[in-house]
Amino acid sequence: MKVLWGITVKRCRSVRHPIKKNRFAGTSYRLFQLSMSLNSSKFLNEENAQGPKRNRECLESLESQTPSSFQDNPLQQLQLASHKVLEKAQKSGRSKCPRCNSSRMFYCYTCFVPVETVPTKEIPTVKLPLKIDIIKHPNETDGKSTAVHAKLLAPDDVTIYKYPCIPEYKEKRHEIALIFPGSNSVSVKDIAFHLQKYSKKAVCDNDDDCSREPFLKQAKIEPKEEENLSEFIASNRNESTGLKKIIFIDSTWNQTNKIITDERLQGLLQVELKTRKTCFWRHQKGKPDTYLSTIEAIYYFFVDYHQEVLKENYKGQYDNLLFFFSFMYSMIKNAKCCKGKE
Repeated sequence: MKVLWGITVKRCRSVRHPIKKNRFAGTSYRLFQLSMSLNSSKFLNEENAQGPKRNRECLESLESQTPSSFQDNPLQQLQLASHKVLEKAQKSGRSKCPRCNSSRMFYCYTCFVPVETVPTKEIPTVKLPLKIDIIKHPNETDGKSTAVHAKLLAPDDVTIYKYPCIPEYKEKRHEIALIFPGSNSVSVKDIAFHLQKYSKKAVCDNDDDCSREPFLKQAKIEPKEEENLSEFIASNRNESTGLKKIIFIDSTWNQTNKIITDERLQGLLQVELKTRKTCFWRHQKGKPDTYLSTIEAIYYFFVDYHQEVLKENYKGQYDNLLFFFSFMYSMIKNAKCCKGKE
């Protein structure tokens, strides 16, 4: 017994004893063939009609996704400037860097400027509350690094150094934090508290003797004036203990040891970010998805700093730090979708 399309058919024991044909057998078989042919044609027509539609859906997939369909993508809710300038540049292809004439897409990662097809006036500018030093590993591939995004979008507040050519930070350690996880790292919200210790030590280092007695001959100060002076000194000290600069290391995690152990970075307050999942398309093999790209780390730091240190509501002030990152993420995601890799 054999079941074919829901019909039970008996097999013959021998070719010498074929099934006796019914006079309607030929007609039924021809009707069956006709039905299958019509159904196949209909199916092919539907497939052909659906083709362009599916391509459009593929290209628009990221734009049409809802939070429930892509819960792990925090880029969906960003308040970004229009990507039209990048979309236009993408269609035009690679263009020349206005400084070195190298052929690049969107921006020159060597000169830190947009290419000719991306007018600077159409690129958003982000004003940051702190200065940023990015220390780049010499073996980090320029074209794969996202550190350049920060320099392009916050040019007045970001400086990129190629290791080992980095500044001395010792004299300013009371106003600097190094964003790097470790056993002694503190959270963003505790930065001000821990920097006070560095500030007190810095004041003592600048004086010959912190415990020395005041000079005997001093001008007489009235109680009210003394109170105002104390408040003035206290306010200045509080201001001096505030964070003014943060340092990021731009390298693969396997390359960080050489930089983090440099004597010029020793003694700096280390800060560890909250755990978040990366959206970076160049995921490091063998590393968890909580290892962020440089621009992601910068963005998330400022979001936390704004809320937990400045104590202000976050309204997307730093979202445009991910202007290039979010566009490239969508572009690569769409390309994978259309190639059927997902």
